[in-house]
Amino acid sequence: MADNRPIGIYDSGMGGLTVWREVRRALPAESLVYLGDGKNCPYGSRPRAEVGRLADEAVGRLSALGCKLVVVACNTATAAAIDALRSKYADLPIVGMEPAVKPACLTTRSRVVGVLATERSLDGDLFRRTAARYGRDIEVLTVPGRGFVELVENDREHTPEAVACVGAAIRGMLERGADRIVLGCTHYPFLLDALRKAAAGCDVTFVDPSPAVARRVAELLDRFGLRAEAGRVPHYAFETFADEAYRLRLERKAWQE
Repeated sequence: MADNRPIGIYDSGMGGLTVWREVRRALPAESLVYLGDGKNCPYGSRPRAEVGRLADEAVGRLSALGCKLVVVACNTATAAAIDALRSKYADLPIVGMEPAVKPACLTTRSRVVGVLATERSLDGDLFRRTAARYGRDIEVLTVPGRGFVELVENDREHTPEAVACVGAAIRGMLERGADRIVLGCTHYPFLLDALRKAAAGCDVTFVDPSPAVARRVAELLDRFGLRAEAGRVPHYAFETFADEAYRLRLERKAWQE
């Protein structure tokens, strides 16, 4: 039996739209409900307990809206709350953001990998475990993406200011020879153009985990028999804890390529 209920995708703000896009492309028959908090963004330096409370509120809302699966498309919320969310919403498949350290470490040639993420993500157990497991004999350099989220939230990702901001963050990584830089926050792929400009002339690949998340969603839909009817016309909805103006900005940004 087909299950035409929507998939929920949640982030602190606009960043999770990078995941929304990948899920939409990979699963064109699936309806999606995107919840961008907006009211409390950014999460990166908030206390862990506060992030956990905000994530619980968001997943609870998506569950109440009838979502059959939820993607926590926020690295900070995943690091702070994924275990508690899976325990509380045991009947709801929940996909979190895995730090893309594994593919970066497995493909680096220089043996130097950079990781851009929020302070809370870099301080999380998930990141530390992954880095310890796959980063043996590899130099893993970490830098908080200070100001990155604000650039995206204010639609300034294609400005000279953005190139200068990301350039300052990755300069040390490039000087140390990093040939893979992990984008450890879902806002950061919006800054790929700025990152590539800042790294012009360097042999470096930026690692976006969003396609892997979309593949994981597809695997779970198949495992639990949750696929929508093939060929159906999907419905896309956008929700927020902020105001209507922010909700409309989410919707517009979702369709900007």
